[in-house]
Amino acid sequence: MAEADRSTDTANASWERPAGSTLEQWLESRVARHSTRRYDWDALKFQADYDPKYRRAQMRYVGTGGTGVATDSNTVPSGHFTFSTMLIPAGHVGPMHIHHDVEEIFFVMRGRMKVICEKDGERWESVLGERDLISVPPGVYREEHNIGEEDALMCVMLGAAKPVTPNYPPDSPLSKIRR
Repeated sequence: MAEADRSTDTANASWERPAGSTLEQWLESRVARHSTRRYDWDALKFQADYDPKYRRAQMRYVGTGGTGVATDSNTVPSGHFTFSTMLIPAGHVGPMHIHHDVEEIFFVMRGRMKVICEKDGERWESVLGERDLISVPPGVYREEHNIGEEDALMCVMLGAAKPVTPNYPPDSPLSKIRR
């Protein structure tokens, strides 16, 4: 079996009904309730340890995202994407990083975020407000700044069940930190 076929089979298995389960049991296992989620301030702690402006929290719903968290049994298994929310305190930053393997979507639920993207020496930036979305293609550096005076809340979706952990620009001090 080809590698692509195996990864598709594994992904499809995440949504197949387990043998012997009722429809209710199966679908309840695919619900991620806000009341059972907790903000994970440690998922990106290595960044905040370097500079407190990078402190932010992830709340996972589908899969574990691209933060480097290996497993989270309190999420819906991911078949083809991950989904989480990110709480970004006022004045804090998601540092410049790149995903080579997946697109990343940011949907601002609350607050104002300045998004900066760079590729091949070109730079683009825009301010996103509530209910604004950007889909950043693979291979494009991205950075997010909470420019508001209150915590911002974003939905973050990555286009793979197990995205490769992102990289930082070579000149970034974060590129030298081992996780």
